[in-house]
Formats: sequence, C-alpha cells, structure tokens
Amino acid sequence: DFETYAAVRWPRLLRTAYLLTNGDHHEAEDLVQVTLAKVYLRWSHIRTLDAPDQYVRRALINNNTTRQRKRRVVQLLTPHLPEQRSASGDAGRPDSYDTRSELFAALATLPPRQRAVVVLRYWECLSEQETAHILGCSVGNVKSQASRALKKLRTSAALSAYAAT
Repeated sequence: DFETYAAVRWPRLLRTAYLLTNGDHHEAEDLVQVTLAKVYLRWSHIRTLDAPDQYVRRALINNNTTRQRKRRVVQLLTPHLPEQRSASGDAGRPDSYDTRSELFAALATLPPRQRAVVVLRYWECLSEQETAHILGCSVGNVKSQASRALKKLRTSAALSAYAAT
C-alpha cells in the first residue's frame, strides 16, 4: 500500500531532496512531503507502473524545479545572510560542516538541470539511462549535462581547496 511505499522510500527521497535543496533539511522535508502528497493522489495508477520509483524521483525533481521558480523572486528581494563557519578544525572532512557547506555552495552554482543530473548520477548512483528516463531526456543529454556540471564544479571557487595538486 502507499503508506508502506512512502515509509520505505522516505530516507532515500529525503537524501535526494536534501542535495537538490542545497542542504536545507527543512526544505528537503517539505519537498518530499509535497511530492508524496501528489503521488498519493495518483497512487492507483503509479503503483501499476513498471518503475514507480523512477516516476516518484521525476516528480521530486519537477516539484523542486517548480519550488525554485516560485522562490526566485523572493530570493532576489531577500538579503543573503552569510553561513556560520565551523571553528572546530574539522574542515576538509567529507562530513564536516565546512565541507558540506562548500559542496552545497558549489551545487548551488549549477543550473537546476545540471544539479539534478549530478545528484541522480553521483549521489543516487543511477545509470545514465535511468537518469535520462527520470529527467525525460536522452542519454546524450545526460552525458552532456554531467560533463558541463563536472567541469563547472572542478573550477568552482567553493571547491578550490579540494582540487588535486
């Protein structure tokens, strides 16, 4: 049933949403809740699909894109407050606040489509074919978007401290 499906998939959907929302846990939870509410309305159809997980991931990405469009005006009118920096000396560790913050800052520089490709391919570990199916585009487009995104991330000021020397 839907409740079981949602409970089992919640952690993975939340992780994907967390990355899509630049590490904002509250936004990620809201995004997953909105997505699952919409999925629930069509569950009788979705559960019969060969790949309901792909449908739900696509819905998550579509809802994130819609959320971003609606928030653009608000972001332009709201001053950006600087993030707190960690003074604990754990910078550079993958799970440290500084490293996560820098990663989210770098992801935020990517256009939404490139960010979605990076999240699905490299955090969700989906194949190019699965990513293309979820995003409704060709495999070639996924490769192109991933290439552009990785090139931009490699030259990102936010990640410059992690560049290979």
